[in-house]
Amino acid sequence: MDSVNLILLSLLGGALGLIGGVLFLYNQKLSHLLQKYSVSFASGVLITVSIFGLMPESFEELGETAFLIAAISFVLIFIFEKVFFGLHHHDQQTGHRIKKSSSIFVVIGDTIHNFIDGVSIAAGYLISPGLGLINAISSFLHEIPHEVGDFGILLKAGWRKGKILLVNLASSLLTVAGSLFVYFYTDSEIIYAALMSVSAGIFFYLGAIDFMPKFERKDFKSNLSKYLPFLIGALSVVLILNLIPHEH
Repeated sequence: MDSVNLILLSLLGGALGLIGGVLFLYNQKLSHLLQKYSVSFASGVLITVSIFGLMPESFEELGETAFLIAAISFVLIFIFEKVFFGLHHHDQQTGHRIKKSSSIFVVIGDTIHNFIDGVSIAAGYLISPGLGLINAISSFLHEIPHEVGDFGILLKAGWRKGKILLVNLASSLLTVAGSLFVYFYTDSEIIYAALMSVSAGIFFYLGAIDFMPKFERKDFKSNLSKYLPFLIGALSVVLILNLIPHEH
């Protein structure tokens, strides 16, 4: 039963996030509106869930080592993104056409991200089912604007819409693979807690370094419309953490 629950949570955190990309392909007006506000919202979600959802659970098991693991993960994902997959950071805002060979790195980067999301969902679930649900919701919320950017890059690279959908659907299923890998091949709460710290570092990076600068650059009518989605995202996580039992 646990494996079935993990598959369902992984599909929520991975495949359903393709909604943003599908809207980009077939309704760009709605997609633009979604991306404009969802980036700010997702930033608030990721930062809050990393600090108030993941780190306390990891600290309970690992103590101060949890912060060290999170910090190392933050630095490594920064290097990974900037050095190897800089293109993955949604340069569709530039007017330049992207080489098909370079767009492959977008798919590789997204696939690795999806696998890590699955690992986070499973590690959280195996500590507490409620935490697994919280991680799945967080993954879903940050995948929506993420996929809009990826679909935009691949479209500019000359990929056909059908191919973009199929490749990204296959990539999203790596969330399930990551989740089941943790379920079948790890059996220690110390490992689960360490994976929570890794996820916290990555989520904090995505929220603060990846998403936050993006919504800062977007054109909003007022500061209220810019920061309100961020605050709603943060408060939504606080509400979810209080409503969904997620203790050991």
